[in-house]
Amino acid sequence: MDFDFDADQLAFVAEVRAFLDEVRQWPDAADIMCPERESDSILADTPARKAFNRELAKRGYLGLSWPKEYGGQGRPGIYEYLLNEELSRVGAPLIGKGVGCVGQTLIRHGSEKLKQEFLPKILRAEVEFALGYSEPHAGSDLAALKLRAEREGNGWRINGQKMFTTSAHFADWYWLAARTDFDAPKHKGISVFLVPMDQPGITIHPIETMGEHVTNQVFIDNVFVEEAYLVGELNKGWTYICEALDYERFTFYTFSPLEEKLIAIRELLRHTVRNQNSVLDEPQIRRRLAKLTAEVETAKMLQRRVIYASTLGRVPSIEAAMCKLYSTALHQRLADFALDSLGANGLLHKDEADAPADGKWEWSYRATALDTIGAGTSEIQKNIIARRALELPLKY
Repeated sequence: MDFDFDADQLAFVAEVRAFLDEVRQWPDAADIMCPERESDSILADTPARKAFNRELAKRGYLGLSWPKEYGGQGRPGIYEYLLNEELSRVGAPLIGKGVGCVGQTLIRHGSEKLKQEFLPKILRAEVEFALGYSEPHAGSDLAALKLRAEREGNGWRINGQKMFTTSAHFADWYWLAARTDFDAPKHKGISVFLVPMDQPGITIHPIETMGEHVTNQVFIDNVFVEEAYLVGELNKGWTYICEALDYERFTFYTFSPLEEKLIAIRELLRHTVRNQNSVLDEPQIRRRLAKLTAEVETAKMLQRRVIYASTLGRVPSIEAAMCKLYSTALHQRLADFALDSLGANGLLHKDEADAPADGKWEWSYRATALDTIGAGTSEIQKNIIARRALELPLKY
């Protein structure tokens, strides 16, 4: 396996880095590039972020892999991965779900009306989407969702509840999975709708998390959706959801935040003095740091396997599960190491003036627990590896 990128890909990386250097000169650059924050949603709905997204659109960075007939550039998906890698390295907002799961699904399955209404807005960064998947009793087991969409006249009447909708508090449209056939097997009776977030009957309640990640629960009471906003075919929603994850495979698994964290903690410990010596000189610290350095390289290898499998045209479900399981746990181990090494001072909150690294590591300790849950829990990743890679039986 070749770990290196080709000349055109490296030139694209250099171009993106030059663009980000320009952004650093913006007056509100600190509101856009925040590498110390753990969650891209913390500053999701700000004028600076929206201006940055519009600039991404202006530079042609949105829809890189879309077909040219829909306004894209027809590039391989690896370019969207490279773009997100550089954005995540500096803590800038990533290209969103509109370009990936929503846009790509509409290109493949959407009606001409939906394509004409949404695709140009996505490419111009004029519309935000929220994904309405998880429910109180249907998180990782998404096919167990119970939100009901019942046919009424020229549309559908929808009732139910969604949980952990990250973008609901600022999104314009809801990409909503609902059950439309109540007698079919659970994977067969799901459809996807596009619903305006300001529709009467939609109530949004914020959910506070220990990592200050912004998410929401959403109540949907007698919301009417016109037939035209059914995405694709009726009862084919499960297929579209799975395909959407496939479209996102190039952009889900960025490696650079791990690498940047490792560099940051190493430099912080180098300049942290204990007993008149650098903490980095302590043998037990050096041993743990060496082990973590090797583990970061392992995470890089696992992430490259996801990308490599994708370039061969395979859906890298096993590789992605391994990468997600290992890398999210490694984020936690880095935070654990940082707090252990910094001692009592490491526990200071980011609002405390004397907090080391402005409280990044105490924040990281709280926030990284969420990464092992979102986008499929660690337990689900283990199940995928056990069943698909090791071919273990469901029952013993």
